[in-house]
Amino acid sequence: MAGVAFNHVGHCVTDLPRSRRFYEEVLGFEVEREITPPDDASAKLLGLTPPLGMTACYLRRDGLVLELLHYADKATVARPARVMNEPGLTHLSVSVDDIADTCRRVREHGGEVLEGTDIGVGIFVRDPDGQLIELLPMSYRESLDASSPG
Repeated sequence: MAGVAFNHVGHCVTDLPRSRRFYEEVLGFEVEREITPPDDASAKLLGLTPPLGMTACYLRRDGLVLELLHYADKATVARPARVMNEPGLTHLSVSVDDIADTCRRVREHGGEVLEGTDIGVGIFVRDPDGQLIELLPMSYRESLDASSPG
């Protein structure tokens, strides 16, 4: 559709350096930019009450832009772990060369491997703030690419 373009997906995090390391070192994202916008405009746009002390770090991988949002002056709201039948965005999905090695690095970088989800060709993990991430083999991505028209 003309006049519409994907921009980014936002993800609130409690520790920006830790989350950056996780997404960069475990999943190969690259930092695009980091900004600290003014509180007043950000608070209005986001429906929050200042002060925020927000930093937004934009990470890019394969055309996807993931915006990590951190609030230095506003407490984050804890909530129960997200489940797959809860309305809204449920998870990120990435294909990796070595699922076992990626799971090892998830643990080393403060994430959690959900062992009970391991079906042999895929598994779910959580990033340090609990975001669900589905790990699939690179062969799955390659089969999708091969079957795409044109």
